[in-house]
Amino acid sequence: MIVTLTANPSIDRTVVLPGNDGDPLLTALSEHRIEHVTVAMSGAARTNITITEPDGTTTKINEPGVSMSAASLAALQSEIIERGSRAEWVVLSGSLPPGIPTDWYATLVEALRASSCRVAVDTSDAPLLALADRFPAAAPDLVKPNSEELAQLTGADGQLLEESALRGDPTATAHAGRQLVDRGVEAVLATLGAAGAVLVTEAGAWWATPPPIVARSTVGAGDSSLAGYLTAHISGAPPADCLRSAVAYGSAAAALPGTTLPTPEHVDLDAVTVTALSSPAPDPA
Repeated sequence: MIVTLTANPSIDRTVVLPGNDGDPLLTALSEHRIEHVTVAMSGAARTNITITEPDGTTTKINEPGVSMSAASLAALQSEIIERGSRAEWVVLSGSLPPGIPTDWYATLVEALRASSCRVAVDTSDAPLLALADRFPAAAPDLVKPNSEELAQLTGADGQLLEESALRGDPTATAHAGRQLVDRGVEAVLATLGAAGAVLVTEAGAWWATPPPIVARSTVGAGDSSLAGYLTAHISGAPPADCLRSAVAYGSAAAALPGTTLPTPEHVDLDAVTVTALSSPAPDPA
């Protein structure tokens, strides 16, 4: 079982049908038979707008979300820790709403490490930096940064990481990922857009490149990559195959319009090329 925490949910696309006066987000979860638990908030879920231009340029307009009270925060934290104790993976993803301490993900990771579950974190900016400030105690089992977020964590040049990989050299990304492994993170899944993704663990590093696609929307591509990785991991796949699944799902998402998420029917694992890299040497102490 995988438990996901969305502390700051958003509605990227909503279709309200006649006679449906319920919360569209909860209705969608129920329709897809996804088990879910909610913590009451004082307002509606935020709405995010993504504008995709014909040349692939994407502009995101994200609302900050509803402020969370101390009581709601305590209830949410209790819920995720209780359910996490029965899960294989807990995913902490997205931004944090107003009113939540920026180091809350770090607090959750430390609390969840007392149970048998694994923890994946996919966030950015202040919550990501606050998490890193509490490594190794709050080092998760998996972090999934894009090139910009990996740069935030390591001081690397995010644009250079992606451009180098597009030219066929993912070495800089592997070395940046190794810095996080040296600080206690078990695995780093660095997504690089059209250049694929790099996976770094204590055992080694791998680079996966996607098949040629016509990118229609990048919305949800990173989330789909993480879902692909975890789906393979809980089935017992080795690291290289987990990476293959991540890139297959991410590229499938990018080839679909709007906020459409890929299903297994959209995914072609055999079209993804995985290359073992020379294991990045640990940084000198």
